[in-house]
Amino acid sequence: MSGALSLPRVRIPKSARAGEVIEIRTLMEHRMETGLRHEGGRPAPRDMLHRLLVRMNGETLFVAEMRNGTSANPYHVFFARVTRTSEFSFVWSDEQGRSVTASARVTVG
Repeated sequence: MSGALSLPRVRIPKSARAGEVIEIRTLMEHRMETGLRHEGGRPAPRDMLHRLLVRMNGETLFVAEMRNGTSANPYHVFFARVTRTSEFSFVWSDEQGRSVTASARVTVG
């Protein structure tokens, strides 16, 4: 089992026009070990991300629940319409209760 979670990558535009739909991309480097694979005859310890929660201006925008079928280094792409300058919060959580957060701001001009 790994220690702390790695720093996530988030790609989001720094600015947009009011009403524009923006593309948001996230990547979390994580091995997503299910505990089903064997190393030297012994099961590898389970170490899975459980959830990605994205908030825009404090309101839930996107939630991804991850399970055994999620590949290593989960990558998510989704879209959001911004009508005003917005603060985005990204929280990845694992099954051991650890979490890591990233944030971004999109300025509407």
